[in-house]
This record gives sequence, structure tokens and C-alpha cells, in this order.
Amino acid sequence: MDTIFALASARGKSGVAVIRVSGPQAHSVVKTLTGALPQARRASLRKLHTADGDLLDTALVVIFDQGASFTGEQVAEIMTHGSLATVAAVEACLAQDHGLRMAEPGEFTRRALENGVLDLTQVEALGDLLEAETESQRRQAMRVLDGALGRLVEGWRGHLLKAAALVEVSIDFVEEDVGNFDAMILAELNAVQSQLLAEISGQAVRERVQSGFEIALIGSVNAGKSTLLNALAGREAAITSDIAGTTRDVIELRMDIGGYAVTLLDTAGLRETREEIESIGIARGQKRAADADIRIILCDGPDIPPPVDVIPNDIVTFSKADQFPQAQGGVSGVTSEGIDALLQEIVQRLSVMTARDGVSVRRRHLQAMTAAQHALESAIEKLTDEGYIPELVAADIRQAMTALDSLIGKIDVEDLLGDIFASFCIGK
Repeated sequence: MDTIFALASARGKSGVAVIRVSGPQAHSVVKTLTGALPQARRASLRKLHTADGDLLDTALVVIFDQGASFTGEQVAEIMTHGSLATVAAVEACLAQDHGLRMAEPGEFTRRALENGVLDLTQVEALGDLLEAETESQRRQAMRVLDGALGRLVEGWRGHLLKAAALVEVSIDFVEEDVGNFDAMILAELNAVQSQLLAEISGQAVRERVQSGFEIALIGSVNAGKSTLLNALAGREAAITSDIAGTTRDVIELRMDIGGYAVTLLDTAGLRETREEIESIGIARGQKRAADADIRIILCDGPDIPPPVDVIPNDIVTFSKADQFPQAQGGVSGVTSEGIDALLQEIVQRLSVMTARDGVSVRRRHLQAMTAAQHALESAIEKLTDEGYIPELVAADIRQAMTALDSLIGKIDVEDLLGDIFASFCIGK
């Protein structure tokens, strides 16, 4: 492969800039730049010189041996002063004096995939980590980047390989008395199927951690929804007034609540109206609220029933608590009374929703696992039929393994790579 380089830190003025070099010439280039090759994985302070002997900068240099680096190749990381001129001079030296090529977006990570340092799920997780905005997104990305999903898939493949071997024995020795392996095969397949179903069942919530949960504020007109939204946002995100029907459409506000990415939805107040635009706004709000992960239902007072039917996971409270000093448990967007308790309740609900174990997070993961599950279901149905054909069971098992191989990037993923790496910055 070509030896490539790129700025791995953010471009622009900074205290320190990190330039990464990867490929078969990485170490020889560093030796020429600095006069001597530093000890592997030890930061060394060195002077950098051009081919003509001009001083470029004084930098910290770290080298990594092949097989012990992020890309799996020889790698060098050069930490220079972060001025635009210094970075440009070092990059020009690498390109002109040493003939290195500027890396393309995601090319370092792609080489890590091609060299077996990362599997495809880890590559995706790295992208998710770079885009993480909240603590829950960071934690979820780190679990997959650490290889949790790859290890899970390898465990499933181990069971399927054992089942496939037992099926092959029954095929090869069909005319000999070598025992009945059906129960053993079923045990292996059932073990994988149960884990697959558990992983699939929690997929939707884990996707929500990445995309964000939706929480809808609903209530009658002038119930204080927009005032509460503004109080939660800490700014005037929605127009408020004493005029009924001020909110005509759904107002969306992205927030970080307790480490979870949340979109708050301020919906139009519920009431009977002949005004066409307001009616459309109410209908839109009701539809968005119905699809939301959590609804916060604001009653007009402590003794007034909710304006809509309460369903599981709803949070019911009363608004304008500052007007009911004797009542307990309400919220006020004016005085902020009860807002901390409301936020704690939201975090508690989200924690319960995301408590289920699991590591798959993308729609592609779900599709691959579902395909494997269908193949296993077919194999199990055939095994339970009297006089089944072992070759057909073996074909189903191979199909399940193929689906799992595509999940971690062993096969049939070349068409996905362009889309995946397009979102990476050049330094990754």
C-alpha cells in the first residue's frame, strides 16, 4: 500500500497538531525527518528537518510497529506546534520530499478494517463515537468499539459451526450406526436463536439512544406547555402568551437530559376549534405525541383530570404549580418549581427503557440478525419433522452463518464501505 499521511487533529490554530503517517515507509520517513528512529511507543522530542536541512519544528514523535498500531501497519504520529504555517510546512515536506500521499476520508480506519484490526461493527462504532453528543451515546459506541458485538457474533458462529459439523456427520455416515445427533444439533441452534431473539428485541431502543428519544408535552390550551419548554431549554424557544392557541404547530427542541439525547415536542393545545390552521396543528401534535417515547401530560390543576387517556410510560402532572401553593407535585415554568423532579422522572424512565442488555445499534445489524434468525427457524422446523433431509438443514445453517458474517464484515460488504467512510474525517 501507499504510505499516507493526514492531520489527525482538528484543522486550524491550536496548541498542538497531530499528523499521522501510516504505511510501509512510515518509519523510514521519520528517521529521515528526525535523524534517528525513536523507540517504539515511546514519545521522543525531536527536531524535524526538510531534505535540504531546514528546521521545520521541534515535535514529539511516537512510532508504532506493524501489527501494533491502529491501522495494523507501520505508523508514526508527529505532534507539532499547531500553527497553520507549521502544519502546512510539515505536510509539504511529507508530500514533496518523501512522496507520501494525503489520506482520503476514513482511509486510516479502512486500512484497520482491511488488516483485521477492526471488524465492520467496530468501524461503525468509531463513526458513532466521533458523532456522540451525549454520555449514553458515548457509552454505547464504546461497547461496540471494544468488540462486544463481534465477540457475540463469534460465539454464535461457534455454536453454528458445531451444529453444521454434526449435520455433516449424519450425512457422511447415514448408513452407519453413529448415533442420533438431532438433539445435539437442536441444542446448538436453539442456543443461538434465543440469544438472537433477545438481541433483536432490544434493537429499537438502542437505535433511539443514537437518534434521540422523543418526549411530547401535551395538554389543553394555555396549560403552560410552551412556558415549561422554555424553562427546560433555559431560553425562549417557543412563543408564549395568554392568547389561547398560540402554538399552532409542533415545536421541536433537541436537549441532553441526564446523558440521553432527547427531542422535546411542544404540541398545540387540545380543544375543539373551527379554525382550520389550529385544527391542523392539533392533529399534527396528536400524531407526533402518539409516536413519542414518553408523553408529559399537563393537567390544568391538581384536581383536574388529564385531557387525554393515560397510557403506560406517560408522566402525568399539573402545570402552573405557582398558582396552587397548597398542592404538591406540580411543575411551573415560571418559578421552575418541580422541574428538577420532572427531569429525574424522565431520566428514570429512559434508564428503564435502555436497561436491557444488548449491543447491536444499527438497522444493518438488525437486518443481518433477522436474516440469520429466519434461517435458524427454518432449520429448526426441518429438524423437528420426521424424515427430514440433512442437506437442507445444512443449507439453512450456512445461510445463517453467511448473514452473521455479513454483520461483522467478512463478506458482501464492499458496497457499504463507501457510505460508511464518507462520514469520516480525513484524519481518521
